[in-house]
Amino acid sequence: MSKAGIVTVAGKPNAGKSTLLNRLVGQHLAITSPKPQSTRDRIVGLRTEDGVQMVILDTPGLLEPRHHLHQAMLGAAHAALREADVIVHVVDASRDAPAALADVAGLAAPPRAPVLLVLNKSDLLDDAGRAALASAHPEAVMLSARTGEGMPALLAAISARLPESPFLYPEDDLSTQHLRFFAREAVREAALEQLDEEVPHALACEVEEFRESSAPVYIRAVLHVERESQKRILIGGGGRRIKAIGQAARRRIEALVGGAVYLDLWVKVLPNWRRNPAALARLGYPLPPNEKK
Repeated sequence: MSKAGIVTVAGKPNAGKSTLLNRLVGQHLAITSPKPQSTRDRIVGLRTEDGVQMVILDTPGLLEPRHHLHQAMLGAAHAALREADVIVHVVDASRDAPAALADVAGLAAPPRAPVLLVLNKSDLLDDAGRAALASAHPEAVMLSARTGEGMPALLAAISARLPESPFLYPEDDLSTQHLRFFAREAVREAALEQLDEEVPHALACEVEEFRESSAPVYIRAVLHVERESQKRILIGGGGRRIKAIGQAARRRIEALVGGAVYLDLWVKVLPNWRRNPAALARLGYPLPPNEKK
């Protein structure tokens, strides 16, 4: 009998959740960035191998919300925890002491799904540090999502906890999300790589048009910021920065669609969008129902 189910990857910002999703799927689906809060909604990846299908949900980092965008991000993470058949709680072992997931996520009660503690970035610890952690948390999986160390143990632990079920999606699929979504994320990732600390949190991407039937594929995308000063930074002197962002994003998208892409990239100011529920919904970050005003 085959096994299949939802595997929700959760943890604090910068714990390595997106790197782990990409490692599990074997393709770069989720944004990976040293800048915190780069994942804003769930990313879905599929891994089907040896009679086991994992529907993997990469979630926004668990944090204390300071504005409506954070509330939307936390709502997406909580929804993914409720849907899970298995929860992979990723902890940055080089920085944080493991704590109960319910406490980290601000849940009133522990989740119903089994929680698998994963101590990521364990390759950054010395032998004594690794031994101490392994002794304190013998149930945990020691992992490096960056190098792949510990992946066989993690895959075995997840598989053991998944329910018996027919596959939920075709075996060759890598995600349930559309190319339009990943084009948006590719543009935002390329922009994050080019920017200093002032702009990233105020940056959003909206794909206004995606003509997959044209040759080359035509994509019109808008990078939204909150202030004119941020727009100037994003464009750069003589338009050099936005040109570099567009070139990097186009290469990523071409790898996804398997062909040539014409990326028509714009920058606009959308004042205070992170605190505007209507703007958040338009950009793909709806507030949880109990947070809507």
